[in-house]
Amino acid sequence: MADEQQFIHDGLRRQQIDEFFADELGRAGYGGMELANTPMGTQIVLRAEKPGMVIGKGGRNIRNITTEIEDRFGLEDPQIDVQEVDEPDLNGQIVADRLANALERGWYFRKAGHTTVDRIMDSGALGAEIVLAGKVTGARSRVAKFNRGYIKHNGEPADALVDRGDGVAVMKLGTIGVTVKLIRPGADLPDDFRIMQDADISGLEPEEVPGDEVSDLLEEPETEDGEPDLEAGSESETAEADSPAEAADAAEEIVEEAVEVDTGESASAPDAEGGPEAAEPEAAGSESEPVSEDAAAEAEDLMAEMEATEAEIEAEESNSDAESAGGDSEEGE
Repeated sequence: MADEQQFIHDGLRRQQIDEFFADELGRAGYGGMELANTPMGTQIVLRAEKPGMVIGKGGRNIRNITTEIEDRFGLEDPQIDVQEVDEPDLNGQIVADRLANALERGWYFRKAGHTTVDRIMDSGALGAEIVLAGKVTGARSRVAKFNRGYIKHNGEPADALVDRGDGVAVMKLGTIGVTVKLIRPGADLPDDFRIMQDADISGLEPEEVPGDEVSDLLEEPETEDGEPDLEAGSESETAEADSPAEAADAAEEIVEEAVEVDTGESASAPDAEGGPEAAEPEAAGSESEPVSEDAAAEAEDLMAEMEATEAEIEAEESNSDAESAGGDSEEGE
């Protein structure tokens, strides 16, 4: 058998067993049942207003019911456990059967409906709804509803939190269907919330932070690029955490390192106006070591070559000027 068919078969059998118990145990105040398949057999839990009537004298009635459901529905070794309903007015099936009996005895439907709803709410229920459908008055069918409190109609809370009971009242004009829905007290609704009491904070005081520490944290040393020096800031924080003497020593070390970095950069950076040629004489003048004879001779040769090239350039310029002047005079003639 397919899984879908198996689910349908199990649901149909469960409903037939429930109707069987409702017919057999109506006078005992049948309040519903739970069925579970276990390795030891089929476990059935019955809820009834009068468990003594369900069991019978010497357990005779419960044995007869066990044998009948085993033969009729094919249950394997059924084991029935009977439990008493503590609050009958909070059981939907018991309330529905009571209301159907009241209608059959001649109660007016509005009086019976309002009385039943009031009894449910007086028992502590969060909400209740009663629906009477059928030939309530007259020859035409109608629906009458009686509501109190809060009730859920759909979703998972409607299946898990709402207790439902169905009954039938057989009247002279026709049958009247009775449906009872209620939410028992203590149900954890998904949209429920609780307002907690305010905590007493009179004995709590905020921790005071000295002003010097805050100002020191805000003042971070900056590098030449304009970015904060994280290493210097971390060193200053560690120095502040130590004793005052260690803090002073750390500050002096930081200043010395900054001075050394500045002097090194200024010495290595070339002059923008003079270029590399202007930087060479300064470096040569700063050296205190004597110049060797070879170096002096090379320097003199370089100077002579430079003077010769300058003289050649001047001669070429003078010749070009003379030629240009001669050309102008010829054009004038």
